[in-house]
Amino acid sequence: GTFRKNVGAQLMEYAQHKQLSNEYIIGKIADFLAEDMPDGDKTTKDTIPEGVTISAEIQSGEELVFAGEKIIPHCFGENCQTTLNHNDGDYLLNGDVIGFVTGPAREILSRERVMLNLIQRLCGIATLTLEYAEIANPFNVKILDTRKTTPGLRLFEKYAVAVGGGYNHRLNLSDGILIKDNHIIAAGSVTKAIESVRKAGAGLPLEIEVDNINQIRKALEANVDGFLLDNMNPQTIKESVSLIRASENGNDIFIEASGGITLKNIHPFLETGIDAISIGALTHQAVSKDIRLNFIT
Repeated sequence: GTFRKNVGAQLMEYAQHKQLSNEYIIGKIADFLAEDMPDGDKTTKDTIPEGVTISAEIQSGEELVFAGEKIIPHCFGENCQTTLNHNDGDYLLNGDVIGFVTGPAREILSRERVMLNLIQRLCGIATLTLEYAEIANPFNVKILDTRKTTPGLRLFEKYAVAVGGGYNHRLNLSDGILIKDNHIIAAGSVTKAIESVRKAGAGLPLEIEVDNINQIRKALEANVDGFLLDNMNPQTIKESVSLIRASENGNDIFIEASGGITLKNIHPFLETGIDAISIGALTHQAVSKDIRLNFIT
């Protein structure tokens, strides 16, 4: 899915990045395996004879949203056969069998922890995202992730957000312009920061983070494409949305809220007229889900 907001000549676009290239997955898994066994898996090598083959079952240990159908086969390598019973986005119950892997016992034993660490984390993110998305969807508010991701895991984690029904904010700093409070301080003012961006002419939609009405007025004079309303209470957000929507092309301006919004307090924010809520907690507070790999005897 793609969420678009027409903004004058620009287009604020937030997609659901559910495609991970095989090259990216294989490269990352190779890094993770090198970290876990820089000089081989001593225990497995010394206890399991070469040539022993085995089958294992991958099982969910709790309710979760599954994220990882493209990833799991690459975790075990070309000598193993992986079959999966579920697709990304499926809601699994405790005891559901995610799939099977058959191949050399040594390879499965040496690689299972890397697979579990990654897939447990991604299922945790997808499950938490779904909780937010299910609450927000009836209000036509999109749930967005942030750049508050684990270094080295960003594309995996943003993929898990998309699987859970969320949308991906910019993937990186090269991907979009978001003037934040420290940019404004360093540039000297809201107006100076926006003027500098316009002069540079990157041709990207321009979004600005604001925390008061005065900053919104200045940014509206400069025709920004989007606002991030940071750490505002729902009442202030309502006033901000009214001011923005009443401006020229105001209905085309993208408005998101962020800062301290949780599952417990989200409801008042959903009725303020915003387009989206960006939530860092999707990636930095998600708890890994219980997934097990058991050998079949």
